[in-house]
Amino acid sequence: MLEIYLSFLGSLILLIMVLISVAFLTLLERKLLGYIHIRKGPNKVSLIGLMQPFCDMIKLFNKEFILPSISNFYSYYLSPVFSLFLVLSSWMIMPYFTNLYSMNLSVLFFLCCISMGVYTIMIAGWSSNSKYSLLGGLRSVAQTISYEVSLVIILMSFIFMIESFSLMYFKFYQFFIWMICFTLPLSFIWFIICLAETNRTPFDFAEGESELVSGFNVEYSSGSFALIFMSEYASILLMSMLFSLMFLGGNLFSIIFYLNLSLMCFMFILIRGTLPRLRYDKLMMLTWKLFLPISLNFLMFYYNLKLMFLIFLI
Repeated sequence: MLEIYLSFLGSLILLIMVLISVAFLTLLERKLLGYIHIRKGPNKVSLIGLMQPFCDMIKLFNKEFILPSISNFYSYYLSPVFSLFLVLSSWMIMPYFTNLYSMNLSVLFFLCCISMGVYTIMIAGWSSNSKYSLLGGLRSVAQTISYEVSLVIILMSFIFMIESFSLMYFKFYQFFIWMICFTLPLSFIWFIICLAETNRTPFDFAEGESELVSGFNVEYSSGSFALIFMSEYASILLMSMLFSLMFLGGNLFSIIFYLNLSLMCFMFILIRGTLPRLRYDKLMMLTWKLFLPISLNFLMFYYNLKLMFLIFLI
């Protein structure tokens, strides 16, 4: 029973830290975008605006919950909750040596969680019975499913290399040299896929201000909007953590790992302040005509490389 209590306590601490990180990531984004626009970000609340995210959270959760009259209540109300629940569940794959939940199949668990995330977006867009939110949801679902294909193939390349579904092995295989040194093209593709998976600029077609205002969450306000917002930023942190884990060492007990994670989050924000939005057909062509062939070729290359290495050892 003590092990169960310790696992529960460890996961609770992890989730609390993730939510606090989400709060400060929003502050970092607002500060950085402010300096990109040559203006100040939040700087009034507390010391240099440090308490601004918490004040925003209190404001959002205290606002009145407005329900569209023709919406489907239960699906409309529960989809943001499940969205945040799925993203926080994905954080359970973090490969601690304390082995919180003995995640020997953590890659498969991660794929299951991000695949289920598509349904929450689809239901959020459909349940409010607004054609604009439905269009935003359809765009987001099509984009996410398309980019997941290349994401899975890249993950398969790494599974062939480390011969395990456990993320713990990334630390062992990068003891002497980081993976990014011989998988540089894959790291660029993975980062772009992360941008598309989290609906970030330049792939934020679900939130195209010129035609869809705020995409699938156009009808959401107050606490429901805050939950969708938190799930998006928690998924940004998750993708940054996976990038650091797969390409940049993967040692959770090193301060360099967390600096790399912060750098990846910085890149997400910098790209938002730099690049304009793509056209939707170009987004789809990018994944099906460019990323898919490249990732398939690299999959065969790393598979044959591993096979030759094993034959050489025998």
